[in-house]
Amino acid sequence: MMTEKGSRAAYTLEFKLEAVRLVHGGQAKAVTAKILGVPAPTLGNWVRLAAQGKLAGAGAKPVSAEQMELARLRAELARVKMERDILKKATAYFAKESM
Repeated sequence: MMTEKGSRAAYTLEFKLEAVRLVHGGQAKAVTAKILGVPAPTLGNWVRLAAQGKLAGAGAKPVSAEQMELARLRAELARVKMERDILKKATAYFAKESM
């Protein structure tokens, strides 16, 4: 995940949590680090921080109730639009078939 030689790699919170989950699942840190292409000391830091409850990253900001409701409503709107489109296609199909 390095962008240029010598620059620091930026890992997402999900990536870090998945790496920690693999280690907690019984996979050796060195093996996990090699598979994921992460330096072993970095993975060790993530495991230590996760144990302390301090593993932070891209999604570490608290989410307000309004933001949660907005996300829920957006997901519901997307689902309803998809259902509408399916019903439009089904209506057109059956209208064409009945002629």
